[in-house]
Amino acid sequence: MEQKLITFAVPCYNSAAYMRHCVDTLLTAGEDAEIILIDDGSTKDDTPAICDEYAAQYPSIVRAIHQENGGHGEGVNQGIRNATGLYYKVVDSDDWLDTEALEKVLDRLRLLLHRGTAPDLLFCNYVYEHVEDGTSHTVRYTNVFPQNRLFTWMHVGRFRPDQNILMHSVIYRTEVLRRCGMVLPKHTFYVDNIFVYQPLPYVKSMYYMNLDLYRYFIGRADQSVNESVMVKRVDQQLRVTRYMIDCQDLDALPPEQARLCSYMTQYLSTMMAISGIFLILDGSPEAKQKKADLWAYLKERVSPRVYRRIKLSLGGATNLKFPGGDKVTVLGYRLARKIVKFN
Repeated sequence: MEQKLITFAVPCYNSAAYMRHCVDTLLTAGEDAEIILIDDGSTKDDTPAICDEYAAQYPSIVRAIHQENGGHGEGVNQGIRNATGLYYKVVDSDDWLDTEALEKVLDRLRLLLHRGTAPDLLFCNYVYEHVEDGTSHTVRYTNVFPQNRLFTWMHVGRFRPDQNILMHSVIYRTEVLRRCGMVLPKHTFYVDNIFVYQPLPYVKSMYYMNLDLYRYFIGRADQSVNESVMVKRVDQQLRVTRYMIDCQDLDALPPEQARLCSYMTQYLSTMMAISGIFLILDGSPEAKQKKADLWAYLKERVSPRVYRRIKLSLGGATNLKFPGGDKVTVLGYRLARKIVKFN
């Protein structure tokens, strides 16, 4: 059987209200695509039946996998284990892909594959679709990546704090994900940060298309990135941050990946900042101790050089030691949230 060009993994958990729109946009990729619908133990609606319906209707494209509830990460793991596509992209069941952009991406991947220059990682833009006010915000990388050509980490520019590489922007070569040995933790939110972080040192060639491919719904009250939800789930954020601290020795990256090292340090600093913000918002004595413990954990596990860089960047801005420092941190967070509307 000829290998599929791309596997789309769609973790689904009680997603019946919105998953059809997601899957229908992916079906426009046709026979070049494999769509794996992972029903993560849904019990409250017709998600399992909808997965089976699509698999029956499109047997050469859609596969339905039913598993015991393991969380979003285990859905991604299941997709990686079962993927037959050369490339792999996760699309959350409440999001969707722009079909015109998708057609252009697949055309380009076919061309690059024909030329023998298919990259390890392809980037596109993503769009925040804000539910609460009907506005949108696009995250582009035009100042960071060369466009429409192969490049390496040596050609990558400087990322702004609002330009982290997210799951929405990446299409990994499936073999890269398997070679890095990534297995996302079960029953844990925010593991998409691990998904885009751990494989990066295994990426040798990249390609960027300035297309708004991924549409990311944000603003629903029950979303994992809702502020009040994140405060309640801060222990899971801490678990992910610790995992990221441990999964890569940044000092072991070779000199030709110096810019990758800089970016991964910046990303780790962002994770420290996110953890710190929501511990401050919690405000309890236990939360204060958890913040102190996280910084102690970082200092113990990374080199003095990496620790110093994180402390002097965004991460350190949430660990201010002067009186009123926490208030300054929260004020800065509120201002950034109002401008970017990232949760």
